[in-house]
Amino acid sequence: MEKPEINPEITIEDLVNHYPGVSTLLINRGLPCIICGEPVWGTLRELAMDKHYSEDQITELVNLLKEELS
Repeated sequence: MEKPEINPEITIEDLVNHYPGVSTLLINRGLPCIICGEPVWGTLRELAMDKHYSEDQITELVNLLKEELS
């Protein structure tokens, strides 16, 4: 099964299920997720916006995740 593209609209569930190690990257950036003990079921954008990330920071986060998880 092909992994979904990492973008702001990827669901946290898909991100965690398809990209091992993403939980640590998210935790280190103040973004708790499903595996981290805080149930979050929205998109990466929604999670980041909830933690007061700007659109520029979300873009940087997506680029970092793509680089680190490729």
